[in-house]
Amino acid sequence: MTLPVQDRIPRSSPKRRLRRGRSSPAAEALKIVALSVCCLAVIGPFLMVISTSLADPLQIDTGGGMVIWPERPTLEAYRVIFAGGQVTRALAVTGFVTVVGTAVALTVTAMLAYALSRQKLPFKRIILMGALMTMLFSAGMIPVYLTVKGFGLLDSLWSLIIPVSVSAFNCIVMRAFFQNLPAELSEAAAIDGASEMRIFLTIVLPLSKPILAAIGLFYAVGFWNTFFSALLYLNDQEKWPIQLVLRQYLINNAAISAGDAVAAGDLPPPQPALQMAILIVSLVPIACVYPLLQKHFTKGFLTGAVKG
Repeated sequence: MTLPVQDRIPRSSPKRRLRRGRSSPAAEALKIVALSVCCLAVIGPFLMVISTSLADPLQIDTGGGMVIWPERPTLEAYRVIFAGGQVTRALAVTGFVTVVGTAVALTVTAMLAYALSRQKLPFKRIILMGALMTMLFSAGMIPVYLTVKGFGLLDSLWSLIIPVSVSAFNCIVMRAFFQNLPAELSEAAAIDGASEMRIFLTIVLPLSKPILAAIGLFYAVGFWNTFFSALLYLNDQEKWPIQLVLRQYLINNAAISAGDAVAAGDLPPPQPALQMAILIVSLVPIACVYPLLQKHFTKGFLTGAVKG
């Protein structure tokens, strides 16, 4: 007698185990529904913000301030906030802090991590323990403020960059990545007469693009979202980053003046449309960076986490 196909498959075979692990159609449908609800809960508010920024004044007044779908989309709110003024200036300030701050932080972190990855560094253990201590204890807001004031950085954009130029966590991850690089490359370069700086610049950094991209993105997001430091150290409103301007208009409900950006006889965009437009402008630039660097995340952090 010939056995059915399923009975001829060994009990320990991967095909039989795969068959046992399959869920019923009802369970699969329940999972799809649950995931769809979660996606709507996340995407829905974001779509409402975009719709409100594109809606016309009449629809916003009718909808009570928020719009689910714009019937007559218009870019008037974006034209007004980009016509010059505090929002445009804040975006320029945030862009400067993000670009320069990320470059400075990456440079300092990479140099410190490379030094800590070398075996012959004097007082290596003491320096490493000092870096790790900063992950457990912080000086506090008042000592940091007094330090910034003592260096004359108050009301300067450098106060948003220099105090946070090194992250102990990022330094440890990058150090582990450097330790996993083949030591034979550095030894061969040293035999040929290359200095440590030359080895670092011509051998280590070109091989470390994944971890540099991942750490750089973390630094960039931190500098782009700078808020509390700016609130403490900056008094001049012309130096405010976009996050402080966003707080002023969304939380403090300050009125956004359309000024000369609205033509004569036209109605200015309503305040909800302008507020949502500023919110979108503060989110989109940094969100566009993620897809460009996402491919480096897994390689960079998994390689850096293999060895401490």
